[in-house]
Amino acid sequence: MEFTSKPPMRLMTPARQLDCQISAGVFSQKAPAGLKKPGEFFLLADKGPAGLVLVVRKGRKFLDFRGKSKILEWSTRSDSDQYESRRRKPMLEFKYESFSSRIVLPNGLEADRTIEARVSPITGRTCRITYSRGEEREPGGETLPAPPPFAEDSDSCPFCRALLLTHTPKIPPDICPEGRMVRGTSTLFPNLFPYGRYSAVSIFDDNHFVEIGTASLQSYVDSFLNCRDYLLRILSYDPAAVFMAITQNHLPSAGGSLLHPHLQIQADRIPANFQRILQARAVAYRRQTGSRLFSDYLKSERESGERYIGATGPWHWLTAFAPEGFFEIWGILPGVTSFRQMTEVQWQNLARGVLNTQHFYRSLGRNGYNLGLLLLEDGSDDVELRVVLTVRSNYAPWVRSDFTGFEIMLGDMATFTAPELTCEKARSFWQKETAASAAP
Repeated sequence: MEFTSKPPMRLMTPARQLDCQISAGVFSQKAPAGLKKPGEFFLLADKGPAGLVLVVRKGRKFLDFRGKSKILEWSTRSDSDQYESRRRKPMLEFKYESFSSRIVLPNGLEADRTIEARVSPITGRTCRITYSRGEEREPGGETLPAPPPFAEDSDSCPFCRALLLTHTPKIPPDICPEGRMVRGTSTLFPNLFPYGRYSAVSIFDDNHFVEIGTASLQSYVDSFLNCRDYLLRILSYDPAAVFMAITQNHLPSAGGSLLHPHLQIQADRIPANFQRILQARAVAYRRQTGSRLFSDYLKSERESGERYIGATGPWHWLTAFAPEGFFEIWGILPGVTSFRQMTEVQWQNLARGVLNTQHFYRSLGRNGYNLGLLLLEDGSDDVELRVVLTVRSNYAPWVRSDFTGFEIMLGDMATFTAPELTCEKARSFWQKETAASAAP
């Protein structure tokens, strides 16, 4: 085909009329293979580094005049705007670098210790996988530790039924006239030592001590829904308190001040660091690409399959590419950007994934973990819902902390296990659930 341009130029196509700004020039080239008649494609033009470039679209495939093809996404924006955006769209980069540290062992032999540095496509933060540290002996990590010595000490626990109504605070009456919120086995009340403007605790089990992976599904569902109802009340009372979170510190090694199982709820007008960073990155990514960060991340991970574990309903579970905790697992709910959009079934699906993760952690001989679901309720729709779970050091005598000076002072997490290996080990806990649900 022969193409002669003079700016500006309007191309008439079977799809629609396109305005294209084209540099003057003449370009001759045969039509790309597979395009048998003009009605199958339309033309767009752009001046690239090599001069005038003629671009042909056929379905979702783009071919430039050199015959190279690129698979690009398509949305509802105009064809000219859409191509311009997608042409610039950067792929999510899963950056990593492997290198080694050479040492001389006590026996005189040289050894190379492999280290891998990874960059999170979500936050841009780095982590390190120090494979050789997995060879270290970790006291208290060989098997699941026995229950703590005060596991039966419910008489003095303010979260147990005997003391709950007399030893826990109440929500102010202008937010909740009843003072405490009850749903099933869950009771919710303010945190006696708050972290922010609105800080609460949601008990999800009547038992004083619940080993990791042994809680009932309904107890988690009740507690999550109690958290939801509390946050709805806060938004109604203070619409500016849009930076919210549901977290869990299971056992003192994970930061739990009391053994009795509970979730913590946070709502404030001031964003926490991770909320601020995540929102800024998601907004910038969507402005540049027209799509949501977590949806694109999940799509890449599902296509790769290296870290994708499975699903519980619409929640998708995977190991973090650049973990900031040990055996870090994410659950992503694509297309949902507010807890107010979630159905009760989706809260149940979330609880199932959390318990699957706990069962996996238990199989590793671990008894403590953290959970976090960050919520941005400011009316924006850039950040889809993601829950993060990480293992912590076992709660047992003489167990070292999993955070060293490297993490605290340098800000890089140093884990021992590749996320791809973690994924392989975790998949069976989702496959068991899939097989059980498919059974007659």
